[in-house]
Amino acid sequence: MIETLKFYKDFPKEGINFIDIIPFLQSRKAFGEVVDALNKATTAPNVAAPEARAFLFAAPLLAKEGAVENIIPMRKSGKLPFNDGDLIEVRIEKEYGFDKLFYRLSDITAGVAEGDTFYITILDDVLATGGTAEGVARSLEQLTVYRDGKPYKVRIKEFVFLVGIPEIHGRERLEKIAPVTVLMEI
Repeated sequence: MIETLKFYKDFPKEGINFIDIIPFLQSRKAFGEVVDALNKATTAPNVAAPEARAFLFAAPLLAKEGAVENIIPMRKSGKLPFNDGDLIEVRIEKEYGFDKLFYRLSDITAGVAEGDTFYITILDDVLATGGTAEGVARSLEQLTVYRDGKPYKVRIKEFVFLVGIPEIHGRERLEKIAPVTVLMEI
């Protein structure tokens, strides 16, 4: 699978070597293999998918026989419609600066709870510093959400990534929160 990836030096800024996962979308066979591997690695019924490439790989899991029942989109500012009190802002640290993502509480409560807890897998394309996944995880785990007046905890069950860059040590950062699965390391 790793041979499918493309790499771009100094993108989006100098010093960053960009890993392009889009070639997986250019081959039915390669895409199918990745989705099958992600499906096996994902054990929580709810998946948090940070914008935008994670959407491409998380959504097909809903059509597979497996654990995934609900996708929680994590979007950039102005991209997610919301009702008052529903939108949560998360400050994230990326390898090339800070950013913000937003998610809706209603997207969590639309999912599957186990007892008094919504367990979530955070699925993303590339694990570098782990800043995006850590920011999302810390925000989610601070929550108490309500469905039909009943309180529920939110817990991160695992992190799942298509590609990881071991020398940046993002895995170690995230393993303090939950187990980490990386399909391909470069």
